[in-house]
Amino acid sequence: MSSCSTGRAPARSPPLSSTVTQMLNMLDTAAEQMMVHKDFQAAFDTCDRGLESLTCSMEPEDTRCGEFKAAFCILGIQALAELNRWHGVLSWVLQQYEHQEKIPAKIMQMCVLLYSKVGEPALMQEAAGVWLRCPSNSGASGFGTVAELHLLHVLVPLGHAEEARDLIAGEVGCAAFTEDQRQTALDVVEEKERQSREAPLNPGGSPNSEITAHPVPTQGTVIHKLGAILKFLYRKFLRSGSGSFPLRRVFLAAVLLYMLFVRMDPALPSAFMWISKLLELLKQMWSDMFAPYYQILTQSL
Repeated sequence: MSSCSTGRAPARSPPLSSTVTQMLNMLDTAAEQMMVHKDFQAAFDTCDRGLESLTCSMEPEDTRCGEFKAAFCILGIQALAELNRWHGVLSWVLQQYEHQEKIPAKIMQMCVLLYSKVGEPALMQEAAGVWLRCPSNSGASGFGTVAELHLLHVLVPLGHAEEARDLIAGEVGCAAFTEDQRQTALDVVEEKERQSREAPLNPGGSPNSEITAHPVPTQGTVIHKLGAILKFLYRKFLRSGSGSFPLRRVFLAAVLLYMLFVRMDPALPSAFMWISKLLELLKQMWSDMFAPYYQILTQSL
């Protein structure tokens, strides 16, 4: 007697296209050139070629096209920073996206952090302001983080108190912050103004003029966060079965970890804001860029 259960194998997902495979291989090559060979110029050139190939071979409407473009830009930004060509980062990113308001939130966050790190926050003032005022960006998942970074790393350090207040109280602040966050942001602006007024009066920095700073997390806290990320990667291995997890994803994740913990000193107080924000970027990029392909591969096994 026939049975409804024929033992037929489950439907397999379609294989990755040759274009997707090519893009993944180019990302692997760029990561290897940066991490292993320390050839930052070659890594940047590979990213540049990858972006050109992407334009020719994939439709802009394809969500994978945007994911690959963001991945190449992330590695390219790091390569330019390593080459001490950070001043050309924003113009290079604009070549890929044409308009400031079209830059993805995670790329805008990296640019703000980079120019803040090198002491040139003014170079991001216009670009970040235009991006935040674009109505289509207000619903982006990273909108609030861009607003926060623009406030803390651009407007406040430059002493633009009025513009900072307008951002907090205006449409951008309402979309980006809760009521408590807006009040905290206003307190930060006022504290910065108070420091600016008192600095000329006490150039020697007497004990009476010390301002209580927020405690800086120790390096152990940062290492704990790194351990959490490594545990996350380990769980991915366990879920995927023996050897099926795509190694290129681990390698790219290692590149990002390398950027965070090898190229920066996490013990420096000035570096912690960078590290905490880039840790958030790492988690977001893993979810946005790698999870879809991981699911395709695991379903096809």
